Amino acid sequence: MGDSKAMRVLLVGASGLVGQGVMQACLESQHVAQVVALVRRPGSLPADVDAIVLPDFLQCTALGEALSGFDACFYCAGAPPVGTPEAEYRRVTLQVTQAVAEAWSAANPGGFFLYVSGAQANPRSRIMPLRVKGEIEQALAQLPLRAVMLRPAGVRPVAGTGTRHVVLKPFYLLARPLMAMAEVLLPMLTTSNRAIGQAMIALARMPAPPAVVECAEINRLARASSAR
Repeated sequence: MGDSKAMRVLLVGASGLVGQGVMQACLESQHVAQVVALVRRPGSLPADVDAIVLPDFLQCTALGEALSGFDACFYCAGAPPVGTPEAEYRRVTLQVTQAVAEAWSAANPGGFFLYVSGAQANPRSRIMPLRVKGEIEQALAQLPLRAVMLRPAGVRPVAGTGTRHVVLKPFYLLARPLMAMAEVLLPMLTTSNRAIGQAMIALARMPAPPAVVECAEINRLARASSAR
C-alpha cells in the first residue's frame, strides 16, 4: 500500500485486551482513515469508531457488502487460553475466526487479514491452545487473502486498557511493571497491546509483508513506527 493512502480498517475484538490497544494505535495513526469495529452488541466504543453489530459471528456471510471496501482486517478476538474448555476454545478460535475471514475475504478479494495468534503456535503441539492456534493459522493461509500471523508472547495492557476477565485482572495488576521492563530487555518474550496495533498498521502498509511475525519483530516494528 502506498504511503499516500490512509487505510480503512475492520477491527474484530475491539473490547478485548489486545483489541483495546490495537484500537488505540489505529486512532492515533495518521495512516488509518477509519476504524470500523465488528461487535456482537452495541457498546461503549469511542465516538470516532463505527460499529457493525452481528450477534453471531458464525453468520458473518449475512453481512454481505457491509464488509466490503476495507484495506485490512485486524483480527484480535479470541477466548482466554486459561480456564476455557477445549470445545469452546476451538469454536471461538477456529470456527468463528474462519467464518469471519471467509466472509471478509469474499467481500475484499486479496485483502490483508492480520491475525493475532500466539507464540509457539503449532498444529502438532501437545498444548491445546497452541495446537488450535496453529490449526487456524493453517486454515487462514489457505484462504484467498494476504494473511499475516502475529505471534506475541506476553501482552502488557497499556494505560487505558485492560482485561475483562476477573481471574486475570490480579495477574496483570502485579505483572504490568515487570512486563514493561521485559519489553525492553527481552523483546522476544513480551510486547504491549498498543505495540501490536502499531505493528499491524506497519505490516498492512507493506506491499509484501512476512507471513509470520514473532514477538521481537512486533516490538521492532512498533519502535520504528513510533520513531517516525
